[in-house]
Amino acid sequence: MTTNAYQSLASRFARIGAIDDAAGILGWDAQTFMPDGAAEGRAEQLAQLRVIAHEILTAAETGDLIAEASDDETGLGTWERANLREMRRAYHHASAVPGDLVAASSKASSHSEMVWREARAGSDFAMLAPHLAETLRLQREVGEAKGAALGLTPYDALLDGYDPGMRQAAIDPLFAELRAILPGLIDVIRDRQASLPAPIPLPGPFPVEAQKALGLTLMRAAGFDFQRGRLDISLHPFCGGATNDVRITTRYDETDATRALMGVLHETGHALYEQGRPATWLHQPVGNARGMSLHESQSLLIEMQACRSAEFCAYLAPRLREAFGGQGSAWDADNLHRLYTRVEPGLIRVDADEVTYPAHILLRYDLETAMIAGDLAITDLPGAFNEGMRSLLGLAVPSDRLGCLQDIHWPGGSFGYFPTYTLGAMAAAQFFRAACEDLPGIQADLAEGDFTAMRGWLGENVHGRGSFLETDELLVATTGKPLGAEDYMRHLRHRYLGEG
Repeated sequence: MTTNAYQSLASRFARIGAIDDAAGILGWDAQTFMPDGAAEGRAEQLAQLRVIAHEILTAAETGDLIAEASDDETGLGTWERANLREMRRAYHHASAVPGDLVAASSKASSHSEMVWREARAGSDFAMLAPHLAETLRLQREVGEAKGAALGLTPYDALLDGYDPGMRQAAIDPLFAELRAILPGLIDVIRDRQASLPAPIPLPGPFPVEAQKALGLTLMRAAGFDFQRGRLDISLHPFCGGATNDVRITTRYDETDATRALMGVLHETGHALYEQGRPATWLHQPVGNARGMSLHESQSLLIEMQACRSAEFCAYLAPRLREAFGGQGSAWDADNLHRLYTRVEPGLIRVDADEVTYPAHILLRYDLETAMIAGDLAITDLPGAFNEGMRSLLGLAVPSDRLGCLQDIHWPGGSFGYFPTYTLGAMAAAQFFRAACEDLPGIQADLAEGDFTAMRGWLGENVHGRGSFLETDELLVATTGKPLGAEDYMRHLRHRYLGEG
């Protein structure tokens, strides 16, 4: 391979990265400040940017450079070799999908997402159904096209776009283990909690400005760089934006401050990953975060492993009390910890505790694999969702707003994303266990609101590695083993049953 071939590829991918950044800011704006009347124009803008990036990536010249680069890799360092691997992967994914399908899928997803906002507010699935059906049809075509080119099933091809290298064949046994263990574990934990004094709800109201101010304080403690990011409000909390411009959002409820604060900390975990990516490689594929399972591991490590711990609650409790003028034992650290670790099946995925949360993902995984396979029609989705909630969590769903309309993922075209949440929870438990073994003072530091050591460990072992290693390679290098459920289940039994 000639050095010029690699450098030419690097220039092309840097240009694609800049276009993706522009699309990221436009997408963030669409979910925060954009007026509703701009939705159609925004869908066209995003579609055109994605088509431009797609055309650069799939151009004949890019293919020629990829072919030339694959002949002789001598003269490249280890990071360049990993970058070339990721370039190939991106090229083969993109070149499998025609440009007109990219544009059609982007427009359909943007439009479906905007309709979803209104349909969710009115609990009107019928309003969304035809738009969701079109989004699904196009996503299935994308999956089929990629699958044919990559030798994968359509669902695996979509999944690979979010979690490189992950396959249904790997997920199914992990999720089967959860299906077998979780129902009994939930019952045992709830019986144990029922034998103890119930946590005292924090008395409101909780003014939004006070919630925001405290959220900003917690973001600073965790290490969020406000010179390269910001916090806003959206219907569905997310982390987005662009390179060195990381935008996170939350949503506020003046009757309950605990949800928004944990939402902020969750998205801060994502943001720390984005802000900690390797500076030298930020506009190259090897500098990207290593898939959504690892991304979710970072948000869940901050929120669940660290910030719902007894140690962090000792730091948070007096600040909550001060922010909202709280009085009495409800504001004590022990009560706050019991509130944040209360296990109770609920309808809303994003509000679920960490023990029942996987059930929400198991359901969505079953439904989306069935939809992509053509075994579940959109018209049957509400009923299938409701039956799944009854079967997995024993809950009756009173409305579609609290059922299949609650998530933005499918209207936005994100089929293959949902399993990464629970895969991320497993990885988070592995990372946190390894970090605490390497640096035993981390948990004590959390009681002081000091994330320095933990952030440094994550920066060195996860954030700063970008996509240099494959997912399981990174897990083995950092935690000593590939992704599994063992540490996650051990964490749940320790936190909720006092075992180990």
